[in-house]
Amino acid sequence: MKLTVYHDGQFWVGVFEEIVDQKLKVFRQVFGAEPKDEEILELINKKMLALTDWSSQFVEAKEPVQRKINPKRLPREVNRAMKEVGISTKAQQALQLEREKNKTERKAISRQQKEELAEKKRLLKKEKAKQRHRGK
Repeated sequence: MKLTVYHDGQFWVGVFEEIVDQKLKVFRQVFGAEPKDEEILELINKKMLALTDWSSQFVEAKEPVQRKINPKRLPREVNRAMKEVGISTKAQQALQLEREKNKTERKAISRQQKEELAEKKRLLKKEKAKQRHRGK
């Protein structure tokens, strides 16, 4: 499991990534202000087990082949990884799929609520018209 904490321009965000059965699971936690080390440790130690809101959309992930790394190359790769902003592209894909799924669900609920409101207004107008017709 991998935790990446980064600043997205507005908020501090933590992204948990886990590869299980060649599939990438992703969870995103928004911290708001810059999290302290204690907050991150508490999230990992206490709340991590309770987090069941993992994305239901999975992205196929292949684990990289482990090769022996040249000792001179290792510090360069570490520096490159430290400068890297954000999360992996596969994690971004999984989060994007989850956002799109939530968006379609919200649209369906919103559409249904609008239709119910329109039906209620139509019935109310009809009832008022009946009352006017009866002279009340």
